[in-house]
Amino acid sequence: MYFKKDLLLMVCLFMSMKMVSQVNNINPRWENGFWKARWIAHPTAPGNDFGVFHFRKLIALNERPASFIINISADNRYRLFVNGKSVCTGPARSDLANWNFETVDIAPYLKQGNNIIAATVWNFGEYRPYSQISYQTAFIIQGNSENESIINTDRSWKVVQDSSYSAFPIDRKKIQTYIVTAEGEKVDGNKYVWNFEQLNFDDSKWQNAGQLGYAAKSRTYGTDGNWMLVPRTIPLPEETLQRFASVRRSDLENKDQKDYDAFLSGRSSLIIAANKKIKILIDQSHLTNAYPQIVCSKGTNAEIKMIYAEALIDNKRNKGNRDSIDGKRIEGLADEFIADGSDYEIYSPLFFRTFRYLQLEIETKNEPLIINDIRSIFTGYPFKENAVFKSDKKEIDKLWQVGWRTARLCSVDTYFDCPYYEQLQYVGDTRIQAQISLYVSGDDRLMKKAIDDIGNSFIPDGLTQSRYPSRDMQLIPTFSLWWVCMIHDYWMHRKNDSFIQSHLDGITRVLEWYKQHLGDNGMLGKLSWWQFVDWSWDGIDSIELGGVPPGVSHGGSTIITLQLAYTLKRAAQLMNAYGKKPLADDYAKLAQSLIETTYKLCWDDNKQMLADTYEKKNFSQHANILGILTDAIPASEQQKLLSRIIANKEITQCTYYFKFYLFEALKKTKMGDAFLPLLQPWYEMLNRGLTTFAEQPDPTRSDCHAWSASPLYELLSIVCGVRSASPGFEKILIEPYFGNLKWIDGTIPHPNGNIIVHFENDNGKIKGAIELPAGTSGTFVWKNKTVELKSGKQNVIMNNE
Repeated sequence: MYFKKDLLLMVCLFMSMKMVSQVNNINPRWENGFWKARWIAHPTAPGNDFGVFHFRKLIALNERPASFIINISADNRYRLFVNGKSVCTGPARSDLANWNFETVDIAPYLKQGNNIIAATVWNFGEYRPYSQISYQTAFIIQGNSENESIINTDRSWKVVQDSSYSAFPIDRKKIQTYIVTAEGEKVDGNKYVWNFEQLNFDDSKWQNAGQLGYAAKSRTYGTDGNWMLVPRTIPLPEETLQRFASVRRSDLENKDQKDYDAFLSGRSSLIIAANKKIKILIDQSHLTNAYPQIVCSKGTNAEIKMIYAEALIDNKRNKGNRDSIDGKRIEGLADEFIADGSDYEIYSPLFFRTFRYLQLEIETKNEPLIINDIRSIFTGYPFKENAVFKSDKKEIDKLWQVGWRTARLCSVDTYFDCPYYEQLQYVGDTRIQAQISLYVSGDDRLMKKAIDDIGNSFIPDGLTQSRYPSRDMQLIPTFSLWWVCMIHDYWMHRKNDSFIQSHLDGITRVLEWYKQHLGDNGMLGKLSWWQFVDWSWDGIDSIELGGVPPGVSHGGSTIITLQLAYTLKRAAQLMNAYGKKPLADDYAKLAQSLIETTYKLCWDDNKQMLADTYEKKNFSQHANILGILTDAIPASEQQKLLSRIIANKEITQCTYYFKFYLFEALKKTKMGDAFLPLLQPWYEMLNRGLTTFAEQPDPTRSDCHAWSASPLYELLSIVCGVRSASPGFEKILIEPYFGNLKWIDGTIPHPNGNIIVHFENDNGKIKGAIELPAGTSGTFVWKNKTVELKSGKQNVIMNNE
């Protein structure tokens, strides 16, 4: 996206987005419920090739309206402008059968007289990210009433293809890892359609838009069958100005840190002489998702390359301490802009980038280039940090801050596994992310969308896809099980019967697939597809892909059999709650059978733990964690077993991802005091300069992976001890484990208000103050003692015995 000769537009961009987010939940309504607007596109450009297009329409108003509501969407993506100001971007990603449209009130940007409505619509074709499903390049707007229908898209709209854009593909041979996010872009400012969003722009040489398909003839949210339009259910993304922290390395001469500080704060410019090649390495100081913006003047035909990276690497491709740059270089996604020599050009890529480090590689021609400013616009799902965790250990504050940043960067219009490399909504990651969202923000809308998204991904076999939306199908059957558990998680925290019931058939389909793969010995038999559990295993057991435990290719996997039992138990509760008792009984019976058979065949008396298969050659924390969570291990033995597998470093260890389930086992066995010492790997990440939590221990691909932010949820659910004790979070369990902490304060958002706790250790006595929201009740548990709680404030005092 570009803006020219107007430094205030940047401010308008992020300020306007905050205004629009407040009205995004307006109900779409129009005469007879029909879409009368038409999808439009460039009349001659190929519909599925790489292309960037600008659309415009002039509308005249007799007076400035108090309200002017529109419904808008595009394929692949768009940014809308009204009278030169950026209003919104979208659509929220999904699939063709559930294509999102945004509903916004553009009245604040309109005026009496002539108004220009403009949009940039882009389709990166073969270079689009894997998360982007597409039919063809297209754009649609419909006014929400007859008076607002003057804005409806049809042939009266004007369009031009912007020839300045071309793809700037990722060099995968250089990066040497799996990366499927949006490719870079190269833009020639000499060809760019400057100021197209302004009222006084001359579009007389533009073409009239071509109409696609036909108008809707039903009351469904569809138009022509290619995109079945549905209202956006999540708020618009946040867009907020942020400044870079420092210049870490530069080829410019006669510049000191004071010069760079002034430049980065927007108080001075940098001048690059003619016919020079220079590099400037800029540090944001922390990882971010943002639209970088560079403002430049003069420098005709100067080439400005912007390279983005989470961290720098040395000659062995090691990252080391992320704060260190000595002996390291940058590699990664890049964009390139060619200046046209005008004053105050603002370049920003169409889509946001993820980076801590940004390197400018500039080659000037016969004219000096002035860089007037550089900054970025942070973007992400507008989660609010409504939870609070405080204690006498201040180092936990840094862990909380970094964990929340990790969770935020992995949430935009879907959950992301990681923002830099994939931006795909994987179920295994998403289950953990959703719990963080519920407990830290209290906002369940992205969780609901995620459950719906995955529910839209079923294949005929009866499995969900492992990640969705995605144009590249991938199947991880274990993630279908976690999707079922996500629905149970939601049921335990929110009262929404119709939403839960809409997914009961999907739960049945997943479990039927697994039932068809039961082996003759009563455990799961040979399993197909990628049965990922954790990155703890390299490619083994005839499976080339990593993350797969023993027993998959020939049958008898303890881990996956018990994961199925874990899921069946939750599915049984759901079916019983919604009047499907025979199915509930069937699931409960099968779960118990799997549990008993697995314990009988896989328990090893010598090692006193469950083996990974009935062959008893391999052992892992994972199998025994699931043995505890399913009660395959007798209750009287669970604490001893959990202590053994935590201490035993010879068995296969959980990575950051599966430690979520290790922490769940701590809660179940009332061993929550062991939680805080287990956070040492997270503190080690902080000591290595990470500003978000990584996918797995170094060497790691991704420096930001939301599954590794699980300690946020656990600080609230283990240390503060706050958990749902009944469906809908109507009853609350508070069972704190604060180990050697002297005091803790916690605030946890709840649908009815906030749960607030304060506990302190007073010479062997636990003193506490608890406040529950109206309409709730609960139980406080300390050691073996319980106190019934009611809504409102109450104090608790118990001996520390």
